Amino acid sequence: MPAEFARHQRTVICWPARPEIYGTRLVEAQTAHAALANTISGYEPVTMITNPADMKTARKACAENVDVVSLEIDDAWFRDSGPNYVVENGELIATCWTFNGWGEKFVPFDKDSTIASRWAAKVGHKTRKIDMVLEGGSINVDGAGTLITTEQCLLNPNRNPELSREQIATQLCERLGQKQVVWLPFGLALDDDTDGHVDNVAAFIGSRDVIMQGCDDKNEADFVRCAANIAVAKSAGLNVRVIPVLPYVVTDGVRAAVPYLNFYICNDAVIVPVCGHHADSEMLALFGEYIPDRDIVGLEIGEILARGGGGIHCITQQVPAI
Repeated sequence: MPAEFARHQRTVICWPARPEIYGTRLVEAQTAHAALANTISGYEPVTMITNPADMKTARKACAENVDVVSLEIDDAWFRDSGPNYVVENGELIATCWTFNGWGEKFVPFDKDSTIASRWAAKVGHKTRKIDMVLEGGSINVDGAGTLITTEQCLLNPNRNPELSREQIATQLCERLGQKQVVWLPFGLALDDDTDGHVDNVAAFIGSRDVIMQGCDDKNEADFVRCAANIAVAKSAGLNVRVIPVLPYVVTDGVRAAVPYLNFYICNDAVIVPVCGHHADSEMLALFGEYIPDRDIVGLEIGEILARGGGGIHCITQQVPAI
């Protein structure tokens, strides 16, 4: 499985499709998704998947160079429902894992459970079905054989209760071509929707080189959780860089974290969610130090995506270049 920081042929995003998540802010969420697609399209090709009924709206909101395609979906989190691509003998293969709506929390999910294979079929990619529950946001790889994940998510009994930790690690290594699984203990404290996805707390930027989310507020549960994750990563021999500030927002009475770590690396750029926090500029500058060879783009859509239960990384999925 190529690392996210390897070259892409395309980014795929889905149009917001579950109105009950955003309520009166649905249009705002659609605008945020379009803004992300339009931003990434300045660096690489982008496809927006939308339900047939939303084609006209999505086409109007997206830039001309964003492809808009019609495929039925339940929700817009393509990082989780879409395929995780591997490259074997120079051939691109879409691995299609079982998707169960994050432990059957959000129903229905029958359309999302098949969107990975339907998308791959539409664009002519070879597929491989894997009989294990997995969301793309729960894993991250460095392209050199190391995968990082969280115990909180992958060992949750609402995913694969019949599999042991060792059996899960074996599947990940065999199916995605990995040599080592680094198990962080925690996701973020408020991440109930995904049960602690790793893409809120850690992401590789090089071989065994990882950026991790810290928390500078000792009164937050994430202060201890993030520190524990960082300690585990260091003990595993990873080179750890820390983003020390973790913003929180309250939108429509819902409190959520807006982790800078839920960024997306595309060709020649890093797209980082910001929300007007006083540390935004400082943290973007820190990203520039950690990843000096790409544009660092702060996009003020963090609050609305957090209101929906995710972030920039959660709604993107890369198609690797081969």
